[in-house]
Amino acid sequence: MSLAVIFSGQGAQKVGMGKSLHDGSPAARALYDEATQVLGWDLAQISFCGPEAELTQTKVCQPALFVHGLATLAALSERAGRPAVKFAMGLSLGEVTALTAAGVFDFSTGLKVVAERGRLMQLACESTVGGMAAIIGEDRQKVSELCQEFEIEAANFNAPGQIIVSGDKTKVDALVAGAKERGLKRVMALNVAGAYHSRLMEPARAAFAAYLAGVTFQRPQFTVLSNTTGQIVSEPAEIRAALVKQVVSSVLWEDCMRHCVAAGASEFWECGPGAVLAGLARRTDKTWSVKSFAELSDLPA
Repeated sequence: MSLAVIFSGQGAQKVGMGKSLHDGSPAARALYDEATQVLGWDLAQISFCGPEAELTQTKVCQPALFVHGLATLAALSERAGRPAVKFAMGLSLGEVTALTAAGVFDFSTGLKVVAERGRLMQLACESTVGGMAAIIGEDRQKVSELCQEFEIEAANFNAPGQIIVSGDKTKVDALVAGAKERGLKRVMALNVAGAYHSRLMEPARAAFAAYLAGVTFQRPQFTVLSNTTGQIVSEPAEIRAALVKQVVSSVLWEDCMRHCVAAGASEFWECGPGAVLAGLARRTDKTWSVKSFAELSDLPA
């Protein structure tokens, strides 16, 4: 088996996530305890008990998903021995989780990075009026034409026929309203706080670049793929640049998955709630082997 671990992005969070890991795995509990010390607020309490409105805030859910992903991997390692991971990648904020799993950062540094990323992105959301929509059943060329027409951007290429667009809310709403007359199969406005992975995140990108300039990056201990290109990235300077660019650029998740398989991955372990990434994998290629782990009951005995 050539194993790839994959980590969730924003939107996968749900109240209660990770509680069984915290209660049943000393390794997972240690990460939650360390997170509270690093952040200065009780991440475990909000993750396990909510309220949902607080957990879904960008500045909260990004570190919450980061810790949950690594706590899941720690509990897996504790239960079954450290898995022989060869690849790692994550969707959007999950890329920071993957980089931390690969040793580019230690846990404390990775948590600080993702917390600052979430804080800056929330500030950008609050200073703009952005929106996002899912376009289902259309190819990339058609979506590119729609983005040009409505002056918005493609934020996520998640799987064949599942593309997310992002931009000024009035322009995204205009696309949703005009979908039927353009013969689009299905377009749905998303309930989000802002226009992630679009030019409206530029203030966050610039400030994040300044922050990351003071962070030390190590070479990854196993192969990592970047959202910005869908390709392998290994040099610390390249990883830093990719993380900065990712804030305003498209997440090429389908490309990451395909290139990971082409590089030799034979099985994916999803560490995150809701089996979201497993669903995208099935939509891309039903022959891929994907296992999802989120709570203690998901782990091997």
